[in-house]
Amino acid sequence: MSDHQGMEGQGLHEGNTRERILRAAAFLFRKKGFKGTSMREIAEIVGINKSSLYHHIRGKQALLFEILQHTVDKAIGRLEKIARSDLPPSERLRLAVENHVTHLIEDLDNVACFIEEGKALSPDRMRAYIVKRDRYEGFFREIIAEGIRVGEFRPADVKLIGFAVLGMCNWVARWYRPNGGYTGEEIARQFSEFALRGILQTLPRETALMKSGSSERN
Repeated sequence: MSDHQGMEGQGLHEGNTRERILRAAAFLFRKKGFKGTSMREIAEIVGINKSSLYHHIRGKQALLFEILQHTVDKAIGRLEKIARSDLPPSERLRLAVENHVTHLIEDLDNVACFIEEGKALSPDRMRAYIVKRDRYEGFFREIIAEGIRVGEFRPADVKLIGFAVLGMCNWVARWYRPNGGYTGEEIARQFSEFALRGILQTLPRETALMKSGSSERN
């Protein structure tokens, strides 16, 4: 019996060979880490032999880098639209957090790789990874800085707030389980509530989170 039979994962056997390789690699990198995953294991899940795998990808480093690049490029596009919108900063931050958490859960293998496995990249690939990672984080900081400037958010260290918000969101990759009792939308909504309540200049008199807590006590 294969060591990987019974492991969860959706879509591992769909699409063309290269797409299946990328999905299988992201799945295994999240489960076992980049260093703990072998090319043989990736080939096994895809259903090809190891030598055939190298016809599609040059090596494990190239595979990880492609996964990370594809993931962050999609994420940057979505976040930039939110950050550049004409909505108030508080609404933009709410949407940014909800977008981040929702898509992390929907694309858990790839996003978890981006969060956890970038440290395994070679120095040249690491530099390219850091540029895009910093650009993504920069959009959060832009929203926070503008919120402080216009008086919606309390004065605070923009960089630290950005770390706090993204750290809270990224931790979802560690503990989220599809059968854990919360939908992605519920987690995203409540996390955006947590983020906003931590930095709003004036708290709303009643929020969805407060209503939820009140109903649980009744």
